[in-house]
Amino acid sequence: MEFSIQPNLENEKYQIIPLKQGDFEFLYEVASDPEVWEQHPNKDRYKRTVFQNFFDAAMESKGAFKIVEKATGLILGSSRFYDYNKSDNSIFIGYTFYGIHSWGKGINPQIKKLMLDYIFQYVNKVNFYIGKDNLRSQIAIEKIGAKKVEEKKVDYEGEPSRINFLYEIRKENY
Repeated sequence: MEFSIQPNLENEKYQIIPLKQGDFEFLYEVASDPEVWEQHPNKDRYKRTVFQNFFDAAMESKGAFKIVEKATGLILGSSRFYDYNKSDNSIFIGYTFYGIHSWGKGINPQIKKLMLDYIFQYVNKVNFYIGKDNLRSQIAIEKIGAKKVEEKKVDYEGEPSRINFLYEIRKENY
């Protein structure tokens, strides 16, 4: 079944819009706070050159988004669909981050719901990699129903490999 891994999605408050090259400065403004990355496996992603590598990989993935608050037009963060596996009928959601002013406001569950509602029309399983020390993201992903299934060393494009937990949500359990 053919589907787009970079659709426009929205609810009453937020839009998930395909990431474009011209979004770098706006997104870097959100990502340049070291606190955003303190629990992340790659803690130096707040540095411009490291974030540039992250952004370039996001653009190459052709599944990356900026997350926009409709009322203000502010970019709150980013996420992406990646690594579609036709034989397993699965896909990953990840590389998600938000600026600290968005934390604790229930934004991430709304964004994940938009993405999951869309993608479960096409796949049977959605996977997530979460860094082993990223407790904030582990709690958040478990709140939306993801189950931890494995510990795995993950290679990041242009960055060191890190230990992550693999989480999954199956369509029949969503």
